[in-house]
Amino acid sequence: MSDRVPLVVCGAAGRMGRLLVALAREDPHLAVAGAVEAAGHGAVGRDAGEVAGGTTLGVTVGSDLRAICRAEHVVLDFTAPVAALAHARVAAECGAALVVGTTGLDREQDVALRAQAARTRAVIAPNMSVGVTVLTELVARAARLLGAGFEPEIVEVHHHDKKDAPSGTAIALGRAIAEARGADFTRVGVLARQGLVGARTPQEIGVVALRAGDVVGDHTVLFGGLGERLELVHRAQSRECLARGALRAARWVAGQPSGVYSMRDVLGV
Repeated sequence: MSDRVPLVVCGAAGRMGRLLVALAREDPHLAVAGAVEAAGHGAVGRDAGEVAGGTTLGVTVGSDLRAICRAEHVVLDFTAPVAALAHARVAAECGAALVVGTTGLDREQDVALRAQAARTRAVIAPNMSVGVTVLTELVARAARLLGAGFEPEIVEVHHHDKKDAPSGTAIALGRAIAEARGADFTRVGVLARQGLVGARTPQEIGVVALRAGDVVGDHTVLFGGLGERLELVHRAQSRECLARGALRAARWVAGQPSGVYSMRDVLGV
């Protein structure tokens, strides 16, 4: 394991956790060194490899991150806001690196997470997909090039079990557009519309969330002009794109100095 980056997967029995374990075990640059689930979960005490649907790894799923976390580890978290904050605190105190893809944090939780993450080296992103990271760059560039004559709207579609809306990715895309235009998204962002809202103002950045079936995640950014429109689209065909991006981030952040990074830093854009 000495030549591999050792990972600790939080939420190891969840959909993303199982996928992270399964993909990491096949990566010659990574090794699953630990796995964590909530106390009382049926996976606690079982082998992480078996929980992920494969052969044993010799790694038992525990319920206490602090008991297994070491400075050489990279802790991966795709759990829930409260759990992610607790895991970030433990990782920082142990000196471990951190990769957080958990969504649904409110503003206060996000500030608290980043404060903990700043004590160590961490990648935080609402979407770990490499494709979404590139989309965000393209959207910002399009916003600058098109100018105020093109009105931006964002539509996101996710599965019916997703608890937060709009998605963290949609908000990040909106913020990228606002920043490119020198605006404050909290002032110009419009999260859906209902009733007699009046004509659209040129400054608005609209965001609409749809929930249906088992859609992994689609994001469309539309810039509507007079006589033409430009659409930039990313469709996640499986959660594997998120997991692979997170594992890429884990390999990268392991060798970085202390700080809070994004997937843009991971890709060098």
